[in-house]
Amino acid sequence: MVSMKDIAAACGVSVATVSKALNNHSDIGEETKAMVKRRAKEMGYHPNFSARALKTNKSYNLGVLYKDDAGSGLTHDYFAQVLENFKVTAENSGYDITFLNNSKLRKDKMSYLEHSIYRGMDGVMIAIVDYKDPEVIELLQSELPVVTIDYVFNGRISVMSDNVGGMKSLLEYIYQQGHRRIAYIHGEDSAVTSNRLSTYYRFLEQHGIEAKEEYVREAKYRDSFTAGQITNELLELREAPSCILYPDDFSAIGGMNMIKNRGLKIPQDISIAGYDDILIASQLDPRLTTYHQNTTDIGSAAARELINLIEKPKSTIVKAYTVEGKLIKGESVARLV
Repeated sequence: MVSMKDIAAACGVSVATVSKALNNHSDIGEETKAMVKRRAKEMGYHPNFSARALKTNKSYNLGVLYKDDAGSGLTHDYFAQVLENFKVTAENSGYDITFLNNSKLRKDKMSYLEHSIYRGMDGVMIAIVDYKDPEVIELLQSELPVVTIDYVFNGRISVMSDNVGGMKSLLEYIYQQGHRRIAYIHGEDSAVTSNRLSTYYRFLEQHGIEAKEEYVREAKYRDSFTAGQITNELLELREAPSCILYPDDFSAIGGMNMIKNRGLKIPQDISIAGYDDILIASQLDPRLTTYHQNTTDIGSAAARELINLIEKPKSTIVKAYTVEGKLIKGESVARLV
């Protein structure tokens, strides 16, 4: 097996120089780096992961705890993109990622924390789980570096999409288009839902619009079937809304299908808006008005801050980071005035 000592001898440099070159240290010239890397490749050198872990006391492995109630897994458009950008940033920093399995499905019956320690994970990113789950709380309260997505936990770094700003920008646009009868089908109870729902009520209050109880309904995120049913019920009201706001684009598609099944046209007869700006939203007819969540920055920031917490724990600031998105006006909201 080729060692760094062998490469150093072949290149006529010290072992320390070889180590720095292979690890891209900035105090080594680019020509020297290129020469060492080229010679290492020619000699068939492969870094010894176990030796590296022993020397640095790190596994260079990040855990990902991800589970949504809808069971959509990595087909979840929003979180799939967040996770992809988390993965890319982590790998560019020399880290691998491992998914934490559901403890109820594991034969060893280890908790999330026990599993993380058993696998030697340096830190864990948590996304859309039941934060009331004792195992999740145990992980959050442990000494293991943790970053959460779209959830704020005291003493932990969190990376949040700007749900307040996103909801407000959608409502402002819908209001400017002349709509006053605005219904909102919101997601199930969560920090994200709470922020969006409070923003909805505050917006109506600030603009002197009555918050009608029958206009505010609940459905699970990404539940197009239930969203379609509720859409039908809203359209049956004596004073139906002029615009329906959905918790996500996938749900909006369910509403859109129900509207078309009733022989109505969007936006001529009823306006709609979604949330997330998933790829298919731009392919719909009419193009869906929605809010684009910046999954690139959310995923990258989560990985970057988790790695900072692992490598520079004393200087890393623990706080909630908010990532802004942007309004996509689309064509699904009619202008009434």
